[in-house]
Amino acid sequence: MTLAHELPRMHEPLHRRELVKPDGRALWLYGRAPIPAELAAPAPLGGGGPPPNPHLRWHPLRGEWVSYAGHRQNRTFLPPAEYDPLAPTTDPANPTELPVGDYDVAVFENRFPTLHKDAHDPPHASVPTLPANGQCDVVVYTQEQEGSLGALPLWHVEMVVRVWADRTRSLALRKDVQYVMPFENRGVEVGVTLPHPHGQLYAYPFVPPIPARELAMQREHLERTGQGLVATIVENELAERARLVHSEPLAVAFVPAFARYAYEVWVAPRRPAATLIDLDDAEITDFARTLKAVLMKLDGLWKKPMPYVMAVHQAPVDGSPHPEAHLHVEIYPALRMPTRLKYLAGSEIGAGAFTADTLPEEKAAELAAVEVTLA
Repeated sequence: MTLAHELPRMHEPLHRRELVKPDGRALWLYGRAPIPAELAAPAPLGGGGPPPNPHLRWHPLRGEWVSYAGHRQNRTFLPPAEYDPLAPTTDPANPTELPVGDYDVAVFENRFPTLHKDAHDPPHASVPTLPANGQCDVVVYTQEQEGSLGALPLWHVEMVVRVWADRTRSLALRKDVQYVMPFENRGVEVGVTLPHPHGQLYAYPFVPPIPARELAMQREHLERTGQGLVATIVENELAERARLVHSEPLAVAFVPAFARYAYEVWVAPRRPAATLIDLDDAEITDFARTLKAVLMKLDGLWKKPMPYVMAVHQAPVDGSPHPEAHLHVEIYPALRMPTRLKYLAGSEIGAGAFTADTLPEEKAAELAAVEVTLA
């Protein structure tokens, strides 16, 4: 079963083919050239069994939903080097998630999702419960088994951004989705279970707490000043220049003046585009260029891969207008290296009150000084 068509709004053709795996999960292949029709969607070793059925429970003191997905205990964790379920293969005796073929980026539904479109009948509890509807995608940046998002050529990083936008556009049409967040956990230090260069994309049935809080503050600022909050932050960073990491005509990267982590970096378009879908071609190029520069600088800081959590924050897809929203990426490095980085401890986890052990201006200067070549 396949569905192939050319995506709109691309200054360079971007092609997509949708396949369906033997277990019913979708696989989307993206490329600069048409995807060969003979490619088939494999299924990894150990597939089968009942579909996942995660559920949500309401946390009455925090006022937020918590997802419960016990089946995730069975997911692949740091497999031996000879078996990577994300490594493309043509061997039917050793199937993986991806076929070998002419494509550049792949997205598929996670075998071990926190959210699932067919979740149903949540268990009874002393607090409200709901089915954990939604979707969890794995975004495989490249068929190469080693490397990173920042190490990809610029055209390839642009393609990843376009894939994020395309998945946002598709998932926004679903009634059970209110918020779409592409993200990446990089490095075993932050819990990555597979070494292959990849990220994830969650489509939530609610607006998660951190984006919800950010949006509330952005809305208040817009109503009070007539300008978006992130637009004001970007304007201030460009004026002061003390925390700039990289700048392009249509995008900018900086360590925010209020950074909670050492080397925390934000990447944003200069124009207050609400979502990835709202970026035009030129903005996608500069956004991707700026993101690549930041990731290269983080790796170049100590000449070794920097573990991090990267999250794309954009407007909800709940059907309501969100003039307050300003798309941006937040990157949080997460390892002790030559300079001591921040571990979350009692005050941060228990009270939500952060103590920053470093100054944003110092860390921004270190990153800005790392020379990189964008290509």
